[in-house]
Amino acid sequence: MATKKKIRLKKKFKKRLKRLFLLLVISLLCVFGGMKIYENVKYRNTEEYKFIEKGYEPSTFKLITEKCSDEHKAFLLNEDKIDYIKYILGDKYYIDKNFEAYLEFYESNSKYTFEDVIALVNVGATKPWYEGVKTTDTMDKYAVLVNKFHVLPEAYEVGTIKTFSSTYAYGTVKAEETCYNAFIEMAKSAKEDDITLILTSGYRTRESQTSIYDDMKNSKGADYADQYAARPGSSEHETGLALDILTYNAYTETFKTTKAYEWLHAHAHEFGFIERYEEGKEYLTGYSAESWHYRYIGVDLAKKVKEEGITYDEYYAFYMASQ
Repeated sequence: MATKKKIRLKKKFKKRLKRLFLLLVISLLCVFGGMKIYENVKYRNTEEYKFIEKGYEPSTFKLITEKCSDEHKAFLLNEDKIDYIKYILGDKYYIDKNFEAYLEFYESNSKYTFEDVIALVNVGATKPWYEGVKTTDTMDKYAVLVNKFHVLPEAYEVGTIKTFSSTYAYGTVKAEETCYNAFIEMAKSAKEDDITLILTSGYRTRESQTSIYDDMKNSKGADYADQYAARPGSSEHETGLALDILTYNAYTETFKTTKAYEWLHAHAHEFGFIERYEEGKEYLTGYSAESWHYRYIGVDLAKKVKEEGITYDEYYAFYMASQ
């Protein structure tokens, strides 16, 4: 009898264990199920879910998260999906403060590449030249940006000006002292490679630039003058940091075909100079290509601009003005 009783007790105990186990499993399923529902509800309230639901790819959402302000994120969520936004945000030189300007310009100028849209907006070249001109920042005089939208103050201090000897220049050519020394060092280095660099123009006063511009304007018209010369205050020559460089038996029209140009293209940045108005970049610089026009900005900065492979206008807009 005792044995049968023990058997019955064991069976009851096993049944209770099974019930407890089932209850535990059910409880765990409820807990995990509830957590899953909670996590799902929680996820539905995230920006990621909202952007994915709107049709944006996870890679695009990542760009939006990394590059857009809260204001611009809200804009994208409230508007219809912008299919091309990934190309705007994916550009290396995207500046968030220009967000609306990129969209507005592209919508009315979709013939441009997204790279061009970014570049044009960043440098301000979506508007006519000389429109909205402002006085440029002159705190770092060697990095100063001078173009058709950023002009020098009339009281700009050039610093010490030195005159090149006839060894380095045709006629009287002057430059700011640091630029002067850098060119001489560069010319000597070029000479070691059997390259002769000769200057034809350097520092100009405001009065001299005014005379050059007015003469061209009076003889060939304002449009021509604006394409090939600079209005007073907007010429780099007024900084004392710009030099026009040629070589023997070469003219401006043929300089790019010379070995001297090849040498400068490869080495000028090592001495702090950059080719300022490159071919194919007229729509960004506002000037026709000038293979002979070099601007001193300092060795470190010149190397960075050279490495980026963009105009100084673009470099300045992204790395300096936007900071």
